[in-house]
Formats: sequence, C-alpha cells, structure tokens
Amino acid sequence: MKKYIYFFGLGKADGNGKMKDLLGGKGAGLAEMSSAGVPVPPGFTVTTDVCRYYYANGKKLPAGFDKEFKAAMEKLEKMSGKRLGDRKNPLLVSVRSGAKFSMPGMMDTILNLGMNEDALHGLAEATGNERFAWDSYRRFIHMFANVVMEIPKDKFEHLLTAKKQARGVKADTELNAKDLKELVAEFKALYLKETKEDFPSDPWKQLTASRDAVFKSWMNERAITYRKLNRIADDLGTAVNVQTMVFGNLGNDCGTGVGFTRDPSTGAKEFYGEYLVNAQGEDVVAGIRTPKHITELEREMPKVYAQLRAITSKLEKHYRDIQDFEFTIERSVLYMLQTRIGKRTAPAAIKIAVDMVKEKLITKEEALMRIEPEQINQLLHPVIDPKADLKVIAKGLPASPGAATGKAVFTADDAAERGTSEPVILVRMETNPDDIHGMNAAQGILTARGGMTSHAAVVARGMGKPCVAGCEDIRVSEEERRFSINGTTVKENDWMTIEGSTGRVILGKVPLIEPQLSDEFNVFMKWADAIRTLKVRANADIPRDARAAIRFGAEGIGLCRTEHMFFAEERLPYMQEMIIAEDETSRRKALGKLLTFQKDDFKGLFREMKGFPVTIRTLDPPLHEFVPKTREDCETLSKKIGVPAETIWRKSEELHEFNPMLGHRGCRLGITFPEITEMQVKAIISAACELKKEDGTKTIPEIMIPLVGFPEEFQNQKDLAVRVAEETIKSYGVKLDYKIGTMIEVPRGAIVAGKIAETAEFFSFGTNDLTQMTLGFSRDDAARFIKVYLDKKIFKDDPFQTLDQSGVGELIKWAVAQGRKTKKDLKLGICGEHGGDPASVKFCHRAGLDYVSASPFRVPIARLAAAQAVIEGKQKSEYTQK
Repeated sequence: MKKYIYFFGLGKADGNGKMKDLLGGKGAGLAEMSSAGVPVPPGFTVTTDVCRYYYANGKKLPAGFDKEFKAAMEKLEKMSGKRLGDRKNPLLVSVRSGAKFSMPGMMDTILNLGMNEDALHGLAEATGNERFAWDSYRRFIHMFANVVMEIPKDKFEHLLTAKKQARGVKADTELNAKDLKELVAEFKALYLKETKEDFPSDPWKQLTASRDAVFKSWMNERAITYRKLNRIADDLGTAVNVQTMVFGNLGNDCGTGVGFTRDPSTGAKEFYGEYLVNAQGEDVVAGIRTPKHITELEREMPKVYAQLRAITSKLEKHYRDIQDFEFTIERSVLYMLQTRIGKRTAPAAIKIAVDMVKEKLITKEEALMRIEPEQINQLLHPVIDPKADLKVIAKGLPASPGAATGKAVFTADDAAERGTSEPVILVRMETNPDDIHGMNAAQGILTARGGMTSHAAVVARGMGKPCVAGCEDIRVSEEERRFSINGTTVKENDWMTIEGSTGRVILGKVPLIEPQLSDEFNVFMKWADAIRTLKVRANADIPRDARAAIRFGAEGIGLCRTEHMFFAEERLPYMQEMIIAEDETSRRKALGKLLTFQKDDFKGLFREMKGFPVTIRTLDPPLHEFVPKTREDCETLSKKIGVPAETIWRKSEELHEFNPMLGHRGCRLGITFPEITEMQVKAIISAACELKKEDGTKTIPEIMIPLVGFPEEFQNQKDLAVRVAEETIKSYGVKLDYKIGTMIEVPRGAIVAGKIAETAEFFSFGTNDLTQMTLGFSRDDAARFIKVYLDKKIFKDDPFQTLDQSGVGELIKWAVAQGRKTKKDLKLGICGEHGGDPASVKFCHRAGLDYVSASPFRVPIARLAAAQAVIEGKQKSEYTQK
C-alpha cells in the first residue's frame, strides 16, 4: 500500500530534505531537522500525493487514507503523552500547508487545533494560566471560522477591537481572562449566526475539516495568482503538516520569531530577523505588534540566542544556502518550527551566490543556477536622483530595495485595476495574502504596520518591488482612502514616492535614475560569460539604446528597426512626402532628404558598438502607418510639404489595407519601390565608410531584408543592395566588409530556408511575425483571448512572450538544419521579443543558434539564461550517462 504519511520528531524522521516533491518544502525541512537532532516539535506530514488525488477524484481521499491518518494521530498522542480534547492533559496541534516551492502566506494555517471546553480546562490547569487558555481558544475559533468556514476574519476583528475599546486598551495582551472568555462567547455566537450550527467541540471533526481546508487552499484565488506570477505548476499540490503546538505566549520567558541566516534584502552575511516576546507565530508576520530586531534576543535570552545562532548556522552549511526559519520559545526552551531556502532580492541573491563561492560552499556553476534570470530585472530598478529636491514626510522599515513613484491607492482591487495603465503605490495598514493581485500591479508598497519579515516585505522582495513597511507614524484610513502624518495628508490619486532601500516616504513625483551595478554583479556575469556559447546582442535603434546595451554586456546589435527613425517629428513630413509622391522622381527627391538623417543615425550606432556587428533591417511596416489618419492631419501636412490636402487624403485611402500585417510591407515594399532600399543601403554603407575615413572606426554592417518567403524575393533585394553598396564603397575609396542576410519570419521562408541560404549570409529569426503567422494569431489583438487560453490551461505560456517550441520552434529547427546543410558557416540568430525570455534563450542554445538579440535591459537576463543552458545540457548528459 502506498505510504501517505511521514513522521518526524524526537531525533528521527521517515523522510528527508531531498523529498520536497512528496513532503513539500516545510515537511522536508522538518524531517531533515529532526534527523539532525534539531529541537523540532513532533508531528507528521501528509504527502502531496494525497492533495493531487483529492483534486483528481472529486475532492475525495484515497482508499485507506483515513485509517492511516487516524493511526498517525494516535502515534503522535502516544509520542507526546497527551491526547486531543483531554480534560487533564490536552494535545493541541497546528495544521499547516507546505508546497514544494515556498508560497509565503498564500495557503492556510490553523493553530491551537483541539481546543474545546475540556481542553480549555486542561490547558489552564497544566499551564497555571487561565488567561492564556482563553486566548488560545479565542484564536482557534477565529482561524477555524475563517479558514474552514470562510467567514470573513474582519467580522471577528471588529468584535476584538470593540472589546479593546470598551476596556480602554490598545494591545490584545492587555485583555484579561474575563475579557477573553466574553470574546469566546461572542465569537461562538457569530459562528452560529454565520453557519447556522454550533462551533465544533469534537477535536477529530476539527482536525479532518482543517486538513481538508488546507488542501482546498491550494486552489484559492491568491495561491493561483501567486503560482501564475512565479510560474509554479498547478499540479504539484501541497502537503499538510500536523505538528504538536508549542506556545510562545505563556509569559515573558516565551516568544516567537522568524529570521534569515543572511540579510535577504542586501545579502550581507549577518543574522537577520525579528521576534516578539509573549506572542504566537502569526503575530510577527501579521504586523499586529511591531517586532524587535533579533539581535535584542541576545540581551533578553542569551542562552536561547546562542542556541538559535548555532542551529541556524549549522542549517545554512547543511543546505548550502540562505535559510528562512521560524522558531518558538516556550518557557525558555527553543523549538524550530521551519527551515526552508529563503526568498531574497536579486541584489541579495547575487551577493549571496558570489560570497558562497568564495566561502567554498558552492561551485560557480551552482551559483549561476541559483539565480532565476528574470530576477536580474530587479537589479535594473530605478533609484532616486541624488540631485532631486525631496520632501520626506515619514520613514519606515527598508523592507525591499528600489524606488517607486506613483499615485496613492488604498485597496488591492484599485491597484490591480489601475496599475496596468498608470503607476500606483499601494498603501495599506498591513497587507495580507488576499492583496497579492494588487501588490503585483503596483509600482511599490507602503504599510503602516509590520516588520522586515511581514507579509508585505516577504512578498515584495520576491516580486522585486520596492516596499516600505512598519511606517508607524502614518495614520492610514483605508475607508476614506487617505493617510496623514504631522498635518500632511496624502489622498487617493496624489503623487508619492517610496524608497525601499532607506524606508523613506516622499511627497510628490520624484525623478528616478538608473542604478549602479555592484562588483558582485560584474563578477557573477563574468562567470556566466565564461560558460555560455550563445552570444547576446541587443535590439537598438538609437545611440542611447546602443549605449545601454553595451553597458549591459551586449555583443552587437541584432536588430535596428529603421522605421523608428522615420517617426521623429522633423523627419516624418519627408517620409510622408515620399509616400504621397506620384512618381519615382518625386519619391527619390523626398528620400534624398531622409538620406542624411539615416546616415547620421547609423554613424551614431556604429560608434557606440565599437566594432561589434550591427544588423540593420530595411523598411518593414506598411506605408499606411506613416500617413495622416484624419483630414485635420492632412491639412497640417499640406502646409508643410505644399501638396493639396485632398491629394494627401486620397493617397491615405489608397494605402488602406484590410490586413496590413499580411500586406504591402517588408521586402515587398523594396521590390515595388526599389528606391527605398537603395536609399537605406546607401545610408548604411556611407556611414561605415565615413567613419573609416574619419578616424578608422571599425564597423561590421549587416543588412537584413525582412519578410522573405521566396528565395527570388531575397535575390532581388540582395542584387540591388550589393550594387548600391559596391558603388558607395568605390566612391569613398575604402575597403569595407559587409553582410547581407534575411529575417526568417514567414513560415514559407523557414520551409525553403535551404534554398534561401544559397545566397544569404545570415538568418535572423523574427519570432514576433513568425509566431503570429504560424499560429494565425494577431499579436495586437490576441491578448484578449490568450488570457482565457492561459486560464483554461490550453496554453502554458503566452506564445508572444515565451516561444512556442513545439510549433514555431520546430519551424526554426527545420530552417537551422536546412540552412546549415546548404551553408555550414551560415550565421544564425533571433531578434524577436523572445530573445530576452529565458526559456526561449535556452531553446535557441539547444537549436544551435549563434546569438540572440534582446532589448537592452534584458541583455543580462539573456546572458545568464545562455550560461544556464550550457550547465543544464551538461547535467542532462551526465544523467543520461549514469
């Protein structure tokens, strides 16, 4: 019979730390700690297999599971010497989720399970603390009602707040046993009103209902959103951990805390965390009270602190990674409740990886595999311009680095709705897991409560968003949608800025600048460059973008879109004059005016690239994109170029196409209007020749003909380009090497690639068009139904963001094979948006391409993904050999 339950505790465990697939991260960590002799409250883990079965079989449990579950509970009772619901010596347990990958706060937890009237009596007797017993009961009813019965927790919190106000106290800890007894009665009455049944006193009913509620939480809205944002599969399932309760709220010799073995914001090798005296675990992360820095524990409980440092240091060395741990102190005795790989910001991840290589804990290859390529995006977050005049109105905790400016919003729903179209800062008393959608859409997050390990801080760090937490001086009114401090009020839609690196809250919109990259980043990327074989270029049309590309490690330009140069205000009228011209002579006259502009543009790009190749695509979009769209615009243009407005309007209507993206564009334009290609080739070659004559600047121009589907199309444009290039080079009296190739973006072009390669010197796969033509999806219109495809699991990824490897990818592999069969040294690259997507970059490596080209700010992402592709290939080869 399949084993569904794994025990841990008292120095033994059925499982181990490598069993995350089966036991989840929490269960695997508890098993590993138990075996290592770490003080862990005993318990057992229900495997992820049960969760998967639960969802695959109409929310039913496997045959024989109930019997195994009951036997496990009896074993735990025997091990602890206590019994559920016992009047003399009651056992209380926690029921917690635990997926393979950390999902902080996204699923449900229930504490103090087993509380009823008998257990209340026994707990009061055993601890000599009646107040604690009633508080434990109050907390349990609240959590059970919310998690299992889905009663909004606010309803219970209103009762708690009213009780504190009636007693004239601020903190829960100031309520006495009588107050808490009254609250328990009020909570039970509310439960009865909401559910039409009494609160369950049977511990077994409590336990089975809580277990199943944790399974159900795997598919709650916030968990689904979190998995989607972090690309975690929905079919992994969660484990359920049932563990003996230990209490941090029995008095001042008790406490609870969370921490990290290194700073998860900066990566510094220093003990990092927070704790509360006389508190339960959820008090720290919920931000109900502002916690103390963990170093203060050394003063308050020196022996416990020393033990905690020794255990966590041992765990870090054992796992060879930063640990995120939870602990409880009960009557001066330390218990470890969890250890797992800690989430961290990208700057911290890079620093920790580099430091651990220096400490000989991990290899360079392991360091490179520890960073998700997309994390590098966080390193490119803007920072506040040091020259800016700032009005700092408050300061909180620097919970997640970076700076963000936006309009204040006060609900997660508003942030989610508005954050896609304008920058917003989400301001809350404290965030909770239900806010995940708003946090994702916001530029940054500000909370009045909570510490460095609060929900807001942990989730923001994982998302790479700036966060200022625990800004206690601000008074937030979420109902009135405003916050105030010292006479200053910030209302909804007011501009504000936060700096997550310092904790500063600033009034107004503040200018931001690009950050400086750390020494550790440069070391890390050198390791990646030493391993990767795939080169990385950038898509850049202007010198500023080319400069950024070089700064981020680009090895050339893989796509310069010349049409972007024509949209500039001073050039567009000449482009429009050329399009409206009725004959070739008039077109050439207008193109002559554009030639100087184009030549200067290309000179700027060549200078920035310092001898790296620059691939320039000849005009691609349909001409209608450049002409006026209204009669008023026609009148304006008429005054500029001296052509009647009616003539311009007539030409605009003539150029209208029902499906322009499949119309008169790309090489089709160059074939019907060869003077356009002639001008562009002359501008490219002239720019290179002039630089060579002026100062000997080395250039490697690559002229790329777009939208080729027939070898004859390419041949037509190549013959023209070669003629113009040779004439231009001869006129300058210099020697110049150049290449002429094509974009493979029409499916037919991929199919006949072998024939095109007879005369083409390179291919660059334009995957934006290749995807839309292969799938028959308009990339401009498909977003509305692709979202439905993703929700219904028809698509795993948006094909316009991550390459469709089994469809479009097969066309690419065919074209690579046929092209190289014709010409062994054929240079191959990719220049669509997929060039900066890690999964697509790894595909390009496997497919045998020479380079990828990405937007400048995604160049570092592509460099790391290319290195990881090599490492993954080696790992797969070694596994196959074994």
